[in-house]
Amino acid sequence: MKYYLAPMEGITGYIYRNSYEKYFHNIDKYFTPFIVINQGTKIKNRGLRDVLPENNQGMNIVPQILTNDSEGFITISRKLQQLGYTEVNLNLGCPAGTVVSKNRGSGFLAKREELDMFLEEIFKLDDMKISIKTRIGKDSPEEFYELIKIYNKYPLEELIIHPRTRKDFYGNKPNLEVFKDALLLSTNPVCYNGDIFTVETHNKLIETFPQVDTVMLGRGILANPGLINEIKNNISIDKKVLKDFLDEILDNYIELFNEEKNALFRMKELWGYMIYIFSDSKKYAKKIKKAQNLSDYNQAVLSLFAEQEIIRGAGLFNKV
Repeated sequence: MKYYLAPMEGITGYIYRNSYEKYFHNIDKYFTPFIVINQGTKIKNRGLRDVLPENNQGMNIVPQILTNDSEGFITISRKLQQLGYTEVNLNLGCPAGTVVSKNRGSGFLAKREELDMFLEEIFKLDDMKISIKTRIGKDSPEEFYELIKIYNKYPLEELIIHPRTRKDFYGNKPNLEVFKDALLLSTNPVCYNGDIFTVETHNKLIETFPQVDTVMLGRGILANPGLINEIKNNISIDKKVLKDFLDEILDNYIELFNEEKNALFRMKELWGYMIYIFSDSKKYAKKIKKAQNLSDYNQAVLSLFAEQEIIRGAGLFNKV
């Protein structure tokens, strides 16, 4: 089995990725949060910093691009190629309203003729691997059966399928009936993505689809960074390892931003996913969320680690 880390905007940047690789070292491919192409084709400083080779040493990194402009996609891909990248990923999954309203991300799925023309253009990049991360449609699962005809026309490195529509956002359950059909219909390699929060949900997926050999995890890893080790080795995450991992991320954010406020904001985003693996976590979640300075934050986190335990099999799954 191969395991990928899904791109999560504002969270799984190079600081998170480096710390994760150091402490857990079990991801086969890290996909970067999407690079947005607006007017012009220059990568914004934040996006560039996230893909610089010196910030991603020793990891298999795939930059993700969010656009419906084929010329911009090709130009950015060439720039990434100059940085040493051999694969890029097209985002056709983002459900955010500001993205969809511009017919990007999962919004592009509703423009099938334009999407086909876009793919025809970008696959003229014959010296660059291109993978796609997609939802199964914008409004209806039935849209997938037309989308897969388009995808099959092109030599994708792989098709990463999150079997929800944009309309689902992250609600409802992944549509495994459509995913089953995708495995039969796709002429390209398929990777599964969606709602792998526990060993049990992972194992059930593999039992249902034994031909699946690649899984992308996002929220499940954010909720429990030790999840893949549990899946592979049946070993739960150690509290000290988790604490050291989080401390390193915080220290690196403080160094990056040169102040506490933004660093704490990023850590609070992460805790929004991770708090649920702890027993009786509600009051600690409030303290972390309300922390206005580093001292208050550290005190809340220290209390949580000292007074509560990590619950095996818990995590974001229990919230959803």
